[in-house]
Amino acid sequence: MNEPVQASPVSSTTEHAGLPLPAGHETHRVLNQAQPSVGFNAFTDDAVLRGVVERHAPWTADNAAALGALAGDESVQEAARLANENGPQLRSHDRYGNRIDWVEFHPAWHQLMALAWEHQVPSLAWTTAEANGHLARAVQSYLWNQIENGVGCPTGMAYAACAGFEGRPAFALFREKTLARSYDPRRVPLAEKSGAVIGYAMTEKQGGSDLRETQTAGTFAGVEDGTRVYLLTGHKWFFSVPVADGFYTLAQTESGVSCLFVPRFLPDGSANRVLLQRLKDKCGNRSNASSEVEFDRTWSLLVGEEGRGIREILTHAHLTRLDFAVGSAGLMRQALTLALNHASTRNGFGQVMAQLPMQANVLADLALESEAATLSALRVARATDAMQTSEEERLLARVATPVTKFWNCQRASYFVYEALQVHGGNGFIMENPIARLYREAPLNSIWEGTSNMMCMDVLRALIREPRALDVFMNEVTCDGDLDAAHATFLVRLRDDLSARPLDEGNARPLVTRMALALQASELRRHSPATVADRFIDSRIGGKHGGVLGTLASGPDLGDIVARATVGARQIETGPPSAPQNRASHTTTSKPAITAVTALPTRERSTAPNLPSRA
Repeated sequence: MNEPVQASPVSSTTEHAGLPLPAGHETHRVLNQAQPSVGFNAFTDDAVLRGVVERHAPWTADNAAALGALAGDESVQEAARLANENGPQLRSHDRYGNRIDWVEFHPAWHQLMALAWEHQVPSLAWTTAEANGHLARAVQSYLWNQIENGVGCPTGMAYAACAGFEGRPAFALFREKTLARSYDPRRVPLAEKSGAVIGYAMTEKQGGSDLRETQTAGTFAGVEDGTRVYLLTGHKWFFSVPVADGFYTLAQTESGVSCLFVPRFLPDGSANRVLLQRLKDKCGNRSNASSEVEFDRTWSLLVGEEGRGIREILTHAHLTRLDFAVGSAGLMRQALTLALNHASTRNGFGQVMAQLPMQANVLADLALESEAATLSALRVARATDAMQTSEEERLLARVATPVTKFWNCQRASYFVYEALQVHGGNGFIMENPIARLYREAPLNSIWEGTSNMMCMDVLRALIREPRALDVFMNEVTCDGDLDAAHATFLVRLRDDLSARPLDEGNARPLVTRMALALQASELRRHSPATVADRFIDSRIGGKHGGVLGTLASGPDLGDIVARATVGARQIETGPPSAPQNRASHTTTSKPAITAVTALPTRERSTAPNLPSRA
């Protein structure tokens, strides 16, 4: 990495460094700017993630390395920028007045979608015959969330959708196309496509997260190939991925709220009545389309048992909640990478910024938070893999999924805020990627259940699953000696979780403590003692000021930061030294994408030429 250039004073407007300036020439020189965060591999350079894969799924290392190279690829980063700066546009009608209910995207969106599908971000859990497929797929999602977050919505939905397709012959073609490694954006019937995208449309104006308040009505209309058909009338207030080839929704039928699947096209090849009303103007996630939709005798297929729609959707929600816990950890990792890069390639007050004592403390604290979030989310993914074979892992997944979704998504916003502060005013400008992350960070706390809903779900699981408490406490009670503060913390946590009735008003502090206990146990098992001890002392032992950057000073902070650094450089907290030249860093060969058939778009800036898949 290039050493920040030292400024020389300008003695007048007509002279610089003793030399005259031509008339109309520069007014100043651009000096001491951070270098772009490029040229790294988000998998092979990440000691934490690499360690998880080596321990539990070594077979997927090549998959992860190929995707990890994209995170540091400058052309892919440019595609992410373009997709967010040139957001989707609704096309309700064609130029002749025919209703088409479609969304137009910038070409960069289609290029990113093609990359995600090629690298099995939606599908790896379902297509591999190897052990720990959900963990391997979580690694891909973690890496993708360091590339572009909007695409993480359709990848996560496609991942969860396959749980509803599995074992149901009427949806076999949808499952096959969803699991394909080919992205096909064309608006044509499913049988003509090489791959499929799946969406969800659940919430309504009056109900929000309370799906029991669904107003949309489903009227039984017959049977198609052994599956009950319903015609839907109503609306949905949030419908993400409105160009999906099919989507899950809920409607009131004679037996209660039921789960229905709406295909984009009818069996005869004509378009279904999916009436897009408008696109949401969102705070973040701007590359991805979220819409409002109305149903007018819209054709749908029953999924599962009539009247048991919420229960059916909750089987999918476990996977989407896991994906958001993983996705927030990935977003935090990207923010950490940007902060470390900025602080190590820019000078301040006579030193490399990363070597300033307070800045070093902030960076080390961010690194601790990121490692803990990563390990806890991937532990839940491993439990998900074993849900069918181990009752203990099923119970752990049942409790730890909402715990981790609550905490990782909750912490992401504050984490990114601190990472943005490392950048100073430059970080608050939208052309800086950290600003995009700042707008993105709150979203995962809202999708698939808010923080309050996650805490309520944890309490519900502890009450309905009597063994869940013992399983969770056994998981977080590590082998070996614990220091007094950690041991006391766990004893008090068990006592408070054993109390009946559990106080809903106290749910947030209880679940926060559960999250910290899980993170501490993972760090003790898998991280260097320096990392685990610092985390436990600060988060559990009280040796912390409550905000990031309030660790006790010590030489070990430099080791913590170095462990978190990606790329060729190492950050020291001792005397200033010149950062290494990042240009000398080599990565794995860059994966590439094939051209995709993009829908017609209005004239906008075009996507970069991403490397082609060779």
